[in-house]
Amino acid sequence: MRRRSAQTREHVLEVAHDLFYGRGIRATGVDQVAAAAEVAPTTLYRLFGSKDGLVGAYVERADLQTRSWVDAAVGAAGEDPRARLLAIFDTLTELLRPPSYRGCACLMALAEYPDKDSPPHEHAVAAKRWVRDRFAALVDDLANTASVVQPAVLADELALVFEGAQAAAQALGADGPARLARPLAENLIDVSIRPDAPPRRKRPTRS
Repeated sequence: MRRRSAQTREHVLEVAHDLFYGRGIRATGVDQVAAAAEVAPTTLYRLFGSKDGLVGAYVERADLQTRSWVDAAVGAAGEDPRARLLAIFDTLTELLRPPSYRGCACLMALAEYPDKDSPPHEHAVAAKRWVRDRFAALVDDLANTASVVQPAVLADELALVFEGAQAAAQALGADGPARLARPLAENLIDVSIRPDAPPRRKRPTRS
């Protein structure tokens, strides 16, 4: 049964993920991806234009997967803003544990593609910007229910712990310094809250 173009594209990206993530992007050629995906190299070029296009799509797919699990973790945590922030680190801790974990795919792509104008680099930067913005939005929600000292700083601190845990787990495993990501995040949140001060007033909505 022949695959549709969209199905072929997703199939190739699944194979590319296994190869790029497991062996390295520069070390894996287009012909290797095509052979493993059982498609012609011309099919890859038709779908992605170039290897950079394929890698860019791979990074974008990894970004979307991260957004999906972050949003799922936040959604499952209920309405409490503090719990929603910590749920991200609860899930992250579990994702770092598999022996196959080699680090963040987007950070790995940034290391292999320093050219800021390349699709892989652009997608990876967009992924990291989304993480930072997501923490900023969640901290903003927290500031509506508690008095948070320097919300923007707290958001950056949490984003830094998030990224640092992935880098630490890549080198030293989930039981190394990465194991402290969740308690560190919890401590940063709690010391940023002033219990003696009222929460920030919500901005009135415009009709």
